[in-house]
Parts: sequence; C-alpha cells; structure tokens
Amino acid sequence: MTINDVAREAGVSVATVSKVINGRYGVAVSTSERVQQVIDDLGYESSLVARSLRSHRTNVIGILVAEFEPFSTEILKGTSQAITDTGYELLAYSGGGRAGTSVGWERRYLSRLSGTLIDGAILVTPTVVEPGGSVPVVAIDPHAGPAGMPTVDSDNFAGASTATRYLLGLGHRRIGFLGGRPDLESSRQREDGYRSALAEAGVAVDPDLMRVGGYRRASTVEPARELLTRPDRPTALFAANDLSALGVMDAAAALGLTIPDDVSLVGFDNIPESALTTPPLTTIHQPIQQMGAAAVDLLVHLMDGSGDRDTHVRLPTDLVERGSARAL
Repeated sequence: MTINDVAREAGVSVATVSKVINGRYGVAVSTSERVQQVIDDLGYESSLVARSLRSHRTNVIGILVAEFEPFSTEILKGTSQAITDTGYELLAYSGGGRAGTSVGWERRYLSRLSGTLIDGAILVTPTVVEPGGSVPVVAIDPHAGPAGMPTVDSDNFAGASTATRYLLGLGHRRIGFLGGRPDLESSRQREDGYRSALAEAGVAVDPDLMRVGGYRRASTVEPARELLTRPDRPTALFAANDLSALGVMDAAAALGLTIPDDVSLVGFDNIPESALTTPPLTTIHQPIQQMGAAAVDLLVHLMDGSGDRDTHVRLPTDLVERGSARAL
C-alpha cells in the first residue's frame, strides 16, 4: 500500500494526501476527512524513514535495552502506558542478547536508530552515559549512576537498609548478603544499605556471609549453596534482586532446606514472579513500571523544550511483606 494508492482511492493528489498525513494546512475539512477515511480503510501507514526525511521528526521514542529480562520488561510496561496521549509512539529495541554486558552497547544501538527512526531514546541500565548525543536521551538506572545526563532511578540504598532492618527486627543477626553485579552502581548502593543497617544495629559485617549472585537466578545458586552449607550458616539472607532470591530458593530446595523455617529470605525489585513463589517472597518494591513512566515524562519534556525541571528523578522503595521471612 502506497501513498499513490491512497490518492487514487480518495480522488485527490499525492500532495494533498501528504498534507493530511503530516497535519499541514491547506486542505478542506471534508477532503481531509475523506482522505483519512481512505487511509483507515486501506490500512496505509507511512514509512518512519520517509516521514523523518520530510519533517525531520518521526514522533517515535526508542527504548533501548541490552536484553529483555524481568526488569526491562517491567520498564516496557510502564513506558507503554505512559506514552498514551503524548503524541509519540514507542519502539523497543534490543540486540537480541548479543550485547550481553559489553560496554558501549548503547552507542551502537543509538547510531542505528537516531535521526531516521527515533526522536529521543530511553536507555535501560546503560553501561556508558554521555551527554551531547544526536537525540535527547534519558537513562534508567545507569551502571555508573547519575553522571550529568537525565536519569531515572530508585532509592537502592534506602531499600536495602529497609530489607536488612526488617530481618534484624525479626531477631536475625547472622544475615547473609547475595550482591548484584559489581559494575553496577545499584549493586554498590544495595550493599552499602545492607552494611549501614547492620552497623546501625551494632552488628559487625561478616565478609564470610557475603557473596556475589550477579543479579541472575542461575548464577546465584552456587554462592547461595556455599552460604547454606556452612556449619554456621546464616539464619537469614538478603538477595540484592528477586532473581537472586529465586536462585536461593533453588539452592535451598536442593539441600532439603525450607524457607522460612530453616532460613529467612528477602529479595529486591518485586517483579511479578516474586508473588508466585512458594512461599511468596518478601521483597523490596522498586517501582519499576513507574520508572519507565517517569522516563517517558522526562524525555517528552526534554524533546518539547517545555521549560526547566530537575533531570534526576529518584523514586522511593518500600517493603512488601509476604511469607519468606519469620522471626527467630
């Protein structure tokens, strides 16, 4: 289906159809309505590239992720809800898992899309954040934390402190920690929150009770097993994200241990899967969908140039108490 087909069916010129598509003046209301009806009937959609060459705008926001996993999927839900009534469309783009954790993946993705397919971009957990790109960019939870570029994140330090204080309040003193990826600022903040809460309670941090889970379920199983097979195993574990907590559950089940009778467990993120575990996972709610929505709001504001505003949005976290932790 081409613009020529639309013009022929509507009985007007290609130029008139182009004016209707691009919202330009000079077309009678009745003609515009007839052309729009033909467009709807024929299912015509103009090419994003052709549109950008004509108007230098695509009215499309790109959301770029290294891979589609629970965190980025929840971000997508939030952005797709927030895009309504903005006048923009949403394009989700990933390298199909090829990027992995390689530094600089966002540069390659942006270079492919900027200028012809998208007017602005949201980068989810980018490895490198550099101001001054070819299109406005907002970063969600960047690896190195806020660094001069518009950023949306959550209060990781406060969330981890809350999780640890909750376990302390249940009477636990030997609280193990399964951290995230060492290259992520969110991981460092969550570890700092864990350490701070222990110090606040007068409990010494025991390095022997700390392991790196890597934010993935499979990679957490072995370090969790190491902690759970210690002669003086921890009575509780704080996993730095829910996928790591699921890995702890896998390790505990393989060892014949029961959560929370043998070990209490708290996660972080509150992904949908956390409510479906047995027992349901107590976790820190990170407002992931709201982070996506806030990124859309901030990016649209930047693209439309509608005045000054704070370009670092930090959202609060809170505890969701379920059944995976109990008092000693």
